[in-house]
Amino acid sequence: MLKRKAYQKLLDWKQKSNGSTALLIEGARRVGKSTLVQEFGANEYDTCLVIDFTFAPDDVIGYFNDLRHDLDSFFLYLSAFYQVPLHERKSLIIFDEVQAFPKARESIKQLVADGRYDYLETGSLISIRKNVKDILIPSEERSMRLDSFDFEEFLWALEEAPLAEAIADAFARLNPLPASLHRKAMRLFREYMLVGGMPQAVQEYARTRSFEAVDEIKRDILKLYRNDIAKYAGTATRRVTAIFDTIAGQLSKHEKRFNIASLGKSVRLREYEDAFFWLSDAFITNDCFNSTDPNVSLKISEDRSTIKCYMADTGLLVTHALATSETTPESIYRDILLEKIGINEGMFTENIVAQQLHTQGHELFFYSRSNREKSSENIEIDFLIVAGYANAAMRARVSPVEVKSSKRYSTASLDKFKARFGTHIGTQYVICPKELTVDGDRVTLPLYMAGCL
Repeated sequence: MLKRKAYQKLLDWKQKSNGSTALLIEGARRVGKSTLVQEFGANEYDTCLVIDFTFAPDDVIGYFNDLRHDLDSFFLYLSAFYQVPLHERKSLIIFDEVQAFPKARESIKQLVADGRYDYLETGSLISIRKNVKDILIPSEERSMRLDSFDFEEFLWALEEAPLAEAIADAFARLNPLPASLHRKAMRLFREYMLVGGMPQAVQEYARTRSFEAVDEIKRDILKLYRNDIAKYAGTATRRVTAIFDTIAGQLSKHEKRFNIASLGKSVRLREYEDAFFWLSDAFITNDCFNSTDPNVSLKISEDRSTIKCYMADTGLLVTHALATSETTPESIYRDILLEKIGINEGMFTENIVAQQLHTQGHELFFYSRSNREKSSENIEIDFLIVAGYANAAMRARVSPVEVKSSKRYSTASLDKFKARFGTHIGTQYVICPKELTVDGDRVTLPLYMAGCL
């Protein structure tokens, strides 16, 4: 298995919980949930029993329905059916794809209280109404989101761990990498942007260095998402599909905001709120909302009527945007990598920064202010994050983040934003292809350091 940061989180859970909670691993389809937990079970426990509810036979379903009040028999029959011996406090039981049988999730309360074994669950589309209807969500269940590979994990997969360590060290000290390493890191980051972070795609690229082979994998994943929409979105299927199909087009615009009117003259945002939620809840997209009065609680001034909708994995966005024929040739990917053809890279660059910020635990917010009568007062800040500010004894402040896809750019919006909100503002970041520089409160970061924020 390729190295994942989430593995350490599982170790932390095992040590701290000591059987007092179960852990649910949520994430998009094909993001590597099952592989992660099964590898963890094999390495960290004497035995590991896996129940995949996508294929669980009637006999196993019957154990959950008929033996919930006879746990001795329940465990005895599970152990015999799967031919896995169970040892008290030394065995892990995994409920894989638990959304396919919600009653198993409900049983976690009783199983954790019994205390004999540890429990991990995995699930996609875990919160949709069909998968939580008529069950009591156990309070003994904790949850963790598994995202696609971030850039550091991508470097690990390509056996570039020393470069990943050098990048982290350079960010911590706010010193630029040597020019040769900067060029190498930028090249690999562009490869990461095109490949994305879905485990199967990363593994294939690490093995073959073929963009075309990776493109086939990503097309299969996008097809899987489309099938899930048709199967699970219910009455919102048409609206969810409409948003999914137009994400690339919406992000190709200058301001990146989703223009709901483009879906029809009489369309209103409130009619599509459930569709945006469905895609976000399925971990297919990352939503970013306008915070109209930025302070350390960005959510208080959240304006949900102004939204930017990013793909959760940029590699999937690239394939989504390029999929105008049955295949995308290797030559097209290579030309994009080497900047030989004109393409709107701004959409991919902003999307991948959104992806890295979200992976680091930041909720996504931006700031937008327009004045039709006085355009000089217009302000557009790509992202807002809350972070400790060195000049305020590390108290929390709002840090504006501007993303630039080229080395030539203006910082007029940052200047106006700082002037408007003054002491609310901490370090200002410009993320672009240039090397790291520090100018007072303004830090210019290379794109490959976005995941360090």
